[in-house]
Amino acid sequence: MVHPPITIPMAAVLGMLSGVRARCPEPWTASLVGQAGFAPALLHEAHARVTGEQYVKLFCLLMDRLDDECLGLLPRPLRRGSFALVARSTLGVATVGQALRRMAQGFDLLLHDVRPCLVQEDGLTGLAWALRHPDGTPPPNFLYEMLMRVSWRLLAWLHGGKLLPARCDFCFARPDYADICARIFPGPLRFDRPSSVVWFNGTALATPVHRDAAALERFLQGSPGNVVLPWLGERAASARVHALLRRTSPQWPDLAATAASLHMSVSTLQRHLAQEGTSFQALKDQLRRDLAIVRLSTGRPPLAVLAAELGFSDSAAFQRAFKTWTGSSPGSYKKGQQEPNTSKKQQTIQCR
Repeated sequence: MVHPPITIPMAAVLGMLSGVRARCPEPWTASLVGQAGFAPALLHEAHARVTGEQYVKLFCLLMDRLDDECLGLLPRPLRRGSFALVARSTLGVATVGQALRRMAQGFDLLLHDVRPCLVQEDGLTGLAWALRHPDGTPPPNFLYEMLMRVSWRLLAWLHGGKLLPARCDFCFARPDYADICARIFPGPLRFDRPSSVVWFNGTALATPVHRDAAALERFLQGSPGNVVLPWLGERAASARVHALLRRTSPQWPDLAATAASLHMSVSTLQRHLAQEGTSFQALKDQLRRDLAIVRLSTGRPPLAVLAAELGFSDSAAFQRAFKTWTGSSPGSYKKGQQEPNTSKKQQTIQCR
């Protein structure tokens, strides 16, 4: 396959739903989850995951039903089309830094409860997000994570697709899902800061912008997927291993064979992967986990067939591994297993 399978941890799904779960009846939320294509019961499985397609579909359903691009995370909604309006305001600027300033001005006009502003520190320029009324109830962490990610990904696209944050600050304490934040936001992360800031190097912000109106419309057509899905800029060694495993499956070469195919020794490959914070077995298991979830969520493959595709000796071995990866059985992910929450009675439930 050309593109790697993408799955999203349940902590990110719960973050997305944190606004509506606080104010909407449970059947309303369960109905949307079912329409997104996965079983509401998975919301209670800490290690469960959903496909990237399901994650984006749930994001779109929430925006459409609430008419709110902030997904109910703030007292007043950010109306549908606001992101497109801010993105279009960047057309015609000369540099990425000027685009960042336009973005801050646009969001400042549209958001009533969160204030964006440009800040500078140690040669870095950042887009900071803070409550306009700090004495109010703090919004869920996901709000800051989403605003930081969306603004960074738009800026990265204007830059040419390769702009990475120099550092990310968060105005909340280090959460138990901090490892997920580290996969979403490249660069050092700092918690318990006065405000949430995504920082960029000044030299990167001086880069000229060469995007036109037609290119922007294509970018917006791919939204929100291209701004809310994980950044796929894997480090060199991990990316090469991933690509090789995808290309050679279902043979699933071992460490020695993979190193030989990449023209390096086993110790050299292990050292490179360790420097990137991973290992060969971790990469292999993550890829097999994601492939399994995508296959189960989009069809009903026999478990014996799926086990063979993923390099397991039999169905039982695959099911044990899957339970270790996700905390659930493969049956919980099979297409059609989501609960039927779209009955006429439940469709009339309103989120207030």
